[in-house]
Formats: sequence, C-alpha cells, structure tokens
Amino acid sequence: MDASICNMSPDVESHDFEPDKLVLKLRVTLSADRNAIDPVVESVMQIIREMKCVDGKESDIELALSEALANAVVHGAKADASKIIECDVACDQSRGMLIVVRDPGTGFDPVNVPSPLQGENLYSDHGRGIFLINQLMDEVKFAKNGTEIRMLKK
Repeated sequence: MDASICNMSPDVESHDFEPDKLVLKLRVTLSADRNAIDPVVESVMQIIREMKCVDGKESDIELALSEALANAVVHGAKADASKIIECDVACDQSRGMLIVVRDPGTGFDPVNVPSPLQGENLYSDHGRGIFLINQLMDEVKFAKNGTEIRMLKK
C-alpha cells in the first residue's frame, strides 16, 4: 500500500468539497490483489477514526470501503496484481466523508446490476456489494463508465 496525505484530484474537488476546508486528504493506491484489501481498509479506517470526521458512522464507511475496493480488485482489475486501484478519501467537517475508488477496468453500467433481493439472486453467494454500499452511504455515484465510484457519508 502506498498512502500519502496530498492534494486531491480535480474529481474529488468537483464534488463540492472545498480543498482549503478539508481536515483530511488521503490518497491510497494498492495492487489489485485480494490480500491487499484488508490492510488498506484497516489503515484508512485508523486514520478516519483518529480524525473523527464522521464520528459514530465508521462501521458503515468501513464496510462500504471494503466492498468498493473488493469490486475494483475482482471486477475492475480482474484480480491482476500488476494493476493498480486508486482510493481518495476526503473529509470536510460540514459535508462529511467522501471516498472515491477507481479501477483500471473497462467499466460497467450499474443500472444493469441485478437486485440481490429478487428471484434466484436471493440465493447467490455474490452480487451484494453495490446494494450494501447504497444502503450504507448517503450518496453513491458512478463515473467514468463505472470505473469510478464516489461515496459520501454525511
């Protein structure tokens, strides 16, 4: 994992977060290896807990971040450890926590993801990540043909 506190990308700033009001700016990159997900989530969550940006909502953020990174690794990068997943985390005391995860994949249309609450999908052992993220976060948007997910927790 490569993590640094840095200037955010223009995509993060364009999400109505004012760069000079951010109390946390973190950029993390990880190889598209399933074994890299948990250590990254733990490290990011430790910083988020210390910053107390969304006090009391950390468990929602942790699960959403874990699901977003897993989707990026498994579906976006096809678990090819030579590929890189990017994650930006920003905290603005008035707006909340913004997390952006990007993968190098070809993308997908989130509208075409089947509901895990209907038919045979109820019995599937996968396919709940996007549903969970939408339940846990206050705003979820996909950009760049589905290769980027933007999650906001107020």
